Amino acid sequence: MEQFTGRPIFQGIAIGPIRLYTKKEQQVKRYKITDAEAEIARFHRARETAAAELASLYEAAVRQVGEANAMIFEVHQMMLEDEDYLDSVTHIIRTQEINAEMAVATTGDNFSAMFSAMEDEYMRARAADVKDISERLIACLVNGGSASELLTEPAILAAEDLAPSETVQLDKSMLLGFVTRLGSANSHTAILARTMNLPALIGIRPDPAWNGRLAVVDGYSGTLTVDPDEEYLLQMQTRKAQDEEKRTLLQQLKGKETVTRSGRRVKLYANVGSLSDIRSAMENDAEGIGLFRSEFLYLEKKDFPTEEEQFAIYRTALENMGGKKVIIRTLDIGADKQIDYFGLEREENPALGYRAIRICLTRPDIFRTQLRALLRASVYGPLSIMFPMIISLDEVLAVKEILEEVKQELTAQDIPYAPVEIGVMIETPAAVMISEQLAAEVDFFSIGTNDLTQYTLALDRQNPKLDSFYDPHHPAVLRMIRETIANGHAHGCWVGICGELGADEELTEAFLEMGVDELSVSPPMILRLRKRIREL
Repeated sequence: MEQFTGRPIFQGIAIGPIRLYTKKEQQVKRYKITDAEAEIARFHRARETAAAELASLYEAAVRQVGEANAMIFEVHQMMLEDEDYLDSVTHIIRTQEINAEMAVATTGDNFSAMFSAMEDEYMRARAADVKDISERLIACLVNGGSASELLTEPAILAAEDLAPSETVQLDKSMLLGFVTRLGSANSHTAILARTMNLPALIGIRPDPAWNGRLAVVDGYSGTLTVDPDEEYLLQMQTRKAQDEEKRTLLQQLKGKETVTRSGRRVKLYANVGSLSDIRSAMENDAEGIGLFRSEFLYLEKKDFPTEEEQFAIYRTALENMGGKKVIIRTLDIGADKQIDYFGLEREENPALGYRAIRICLTRPDIFRTQLRALLRASVYGPLSIMFPMIISLDEVLAVKEILEEVKQELTAQDIPYAPVEIGVMIETPAAVMISEQLAAEVDFFSIGTNDLTQYTLALDRQNPKLDSFYDPHHPAVLRMIRETIANGHAHGCWVGICGELGADEELTEAFLEMGVDELSVSPPMILRLRKRIREL
């Protein structure tokens, strides 16, 4: 029995085999062939296999992240039928008399370079698609199937790290828990773990020798146990059964009011990043969506999502919530959330750099597209729009001016939209200090405690070396939250908390005493927090 200690991201017990995920570069070897037509036939068989894989991925993605986000796999399917690409591969096989793997690799490199050199932004983004398609074809030729599928049976996933583009392709029904070396409590993988109620640890280096061995993830103590002995395994199985029993008891709180014994009511909303999270929010009886992270629409794609794609997602979210409020945060890219096709330059201090509303205000083409999609969707349910990383009144005024211009455009085009609430994220000390001014211009505040803690304490929340210094209970952080709530209420704004601190049961009573109107947390935390509030 071996035991390793990491940082717990979500409490709970996971028991099962470890599935190690390592990113491997495919080594393509060149060799001569004697029968070009037979080699071309082999290539086409691989193409058929790749097309079947993409069809399966599309169906899985539709279930997990919605049709608009799944469209990338349809695009890849169409690229497998591209005559220029196919002609290039077959031409190289015939004229150079070389193997299909090398012909595909050469074609992929050539087409990728060609697209990358184009001036049109959309066409440049196709370079990554060509690379993906070529790698899939090579995997089919070499292995008879794609190496991209991470899980084929229920398992604990262990990896150095997982990119958002990788997590979105996971078969989430096969996930028992996560263990990664890199990442933070606010990484995409961590958010996924909390949303799905999965025990997860970070700060543990995966060992290739673990692959396939039985393990236990203890999300309470932060330990990973490989090859547990019989006594320990029995102990963890008992604790896991107790957890499941507690979750069953919490189900009795569905449909109950979120109100204290003294009659103090608070709204209990959910933080989500996809349509599948919406389903989880509904299953856990969320009273609304307090934070829809729209950036995941961008993170999950190879190119800028169109107005129609965004509209479809926002409309579905509103319809699925059945008349409950949905607060959608506008694009929050930058810092730890990077996207290649945005073409953002490397920054020395990305957390203090070009991100969120700063990108939106300087890239109005991107911003207006999102605002049009949001306003069009507003007729399908109560929608609130929230703007992140605000530090000045001028930013709020600029945002409101652009929003009004977009409304006028829609009116001129006879496109309907409904009234929407607008709010801002309070996640910088600057926003706290001018919250009185901001409150006069918006309908609500949502306090992002993750960034507010980071900027107040001058600590990079993505740096694991600083974990021991990171104190979200710091008096300065709590004082800023209290001041924001007081200033918001003084000027007619309701105030919520959507950062991780909102789910901290040690602070629930303090937040209610401060007068918070709404708490937005990961879906699995909703019933636990309702229980806590009803006991106060």
